[in-house]
Amino acid sequence: MAKYNGPKCRQCRREGMKLFLKGERCHTEKCAIEKRNFPPGQHGKARKPKIVGYGLQLREKQKARRYYGVLESQFRNLFEKANKAKGVTGEVMLNMLERRLDNVLYRMGLGTSRSAARQVVRHGHVNVNGRRVNIPSYTVKPNDIVAIRDGAKKNVNILMSMEATAHQPTPPWLEMDREALQGKILGIPKREDLVQIQLNEQLIVELYSK
Repeated sequence: MAKYNGPKCRQCRREGMKLFLKGERCHTEKCAIEKRNFPPGQHGKARKPKIVGYGLQLREKQKARRYYGVLESQFRNLFEKANKAKGVTGEVMLNMLERRLDNVLYRMGLGTSRSAARQVVRHGHVNVNGRRVNIPSYTVKPNDIVAIRDGAKKNVNILMSMEATAHQPTPPWLEMDREALQGKILGIPKREDLVQIQLNEQLIVELYSK
């Protein structure tokens, strides 16, 4: 499957904000946004074009894709599903992104970044309702139990992630048992629960609705 292999900090600089793609590094002075908060490229520091209309919509879509680590085709398919579902399309889309298994593990503190959490899923270390799931895009539902498998509970990377994210608050739609390395999905994430995401999802809806 295709994936982005380029510099992650370049993506944050392009969007002009922290996307938290490199875990703990994003919380230090080594973060690219702290050191070079201007677009990448030869003329990035000199040029500050005014973005309006289509360009603004495109940047919001790219920001959302990169924030959740989703490819264009995956993102478009997810939007189509959200568009057919009941409710406000933009909010439904964000709910579906939040309930991806890799993002849930990240919210639980079992990965310092979404890419690290995705690796935990890919390596088969995760159970959902007692059954192993190794698909990062798997969508969890209310009352689902997400847990680290017994054989991986002493995994060094997982334990280090738990230690590094000890300060990270658990969102209200999740219940986390840090001792058992498992969490329960309490409900569907609400838009007000996602205040840390600096996105205007309506611009994405407008872009795809053309």
